[in-house]
Amino acid sequence: MSSRIVSKRRTFLSMAAAGLTAAAAVPAAASASQDEAETASKFRLKFAPHRGMFRNSAGNDVIDQITFGAAQGFTAWEFNGLPRETIETQEQVGAALAEHHMTMGVFVAFASFDQPIFARPTKEGTAEVLQGVREAIDIAKRVDARWITVVPGSVDQQVASSTEKWNKYGGSRLAAGYQTANTIELLRRCCELLEPHDLVMVLEPLNWYANHGGVLLQYSDQAYAICKAVDSPACKILFDIYHQQITEGNLIPNIDMCWDEIGYFQSGDNPGRKEPGTGEIHYGNVFSHIAKRSRETGREFVIGMEHGNSRPGREGEEAVIAAYRAVDPQQ
Repeated sequence: MSSRIVSKRRTFLSMAAAGLTAAAAVPAAASASQDEAETASKFRLKFAPHRGMFRNSAGNDVIDQITFGAAQGFTAWEFNGLPRETIETQEQVGAALAEHHMTMGVFVAFASFDQPIFARPTKEGTAEVLQGVREAIDIAKRVDARWITVVPGSVDQQVASSTEKWNKYGGSRLAAGYQTANTIELLRRCCELLEPHDLVMVLEPLNWYANHGGVLLQYSDQAYAICKAVDSPACKILFDIYHQQITEGNLIPNIDMCWDEIGYFQSGDNPGRKEPGTGEIHYGNVFSHIAKRSRETGREFVIGMEHGNSRPGREGEEAVIAAYRAVDPQQ
């Protein structure tokens, strides 16, 4: 462990112990060790902040932000853009997470939102997907990750008329069943790469109405059927509660129906995609249900905090921490 990381850790632990955020304060007894200060107020669920969420309190350096998150009681971290970082930064992130006994959440191995790269695959597109997965395997080793996100592109597109297009692709459109079959086949090829490394590709259904119109994967039952067909421990669902509230609602029953194929959760309230308590989702009930099912089935999930802060500055960051304290299950 570098002296830089250790020094940063001490700085932020002492700030937390002084009461930087009342909602997530760490005990400040003079005799408490640093480890005791970190563990005394750990969240029960593995909520995972992301880079930038605490920049006003911790500064712009991601290692400082991880250290600050650990001091507030978070036990996981999410980093979608990790593949864009240098190898040195990836290794530093891995070291910081290990130092604070934090679980690495997802990073994005491959994502397409506006091309039918899985639904109507080409030789070039397939090569791009498989290369992204191969590179993700190496990155996962540096940060001790288990889950990688894959967004499998758009639906196949069509021409509205000979002179007017509602998209930029043109050509005829494959029937939905063929698109699904193509998707399953390419996902199986990804799994062949991932299975030997015990890595899990999580597929994220996204909403068409507020964020990602035209994506192939929208519904939880659709993702469930695809994962069942792929039939691999390396292919599971990323159940983003924000997206599924917009797409279909009925959150708790759909979580139950998908339970055995869910590998990861993400959160965000609706409307606005901010922290719990800023919208219509009763996150206290949803998280309590996830905690209950986790105990019953002996499973544990990271819940990525994939949303913005409703208020700016340190005040907004304190509000995010307090919001998660309020919905963290008591048992």
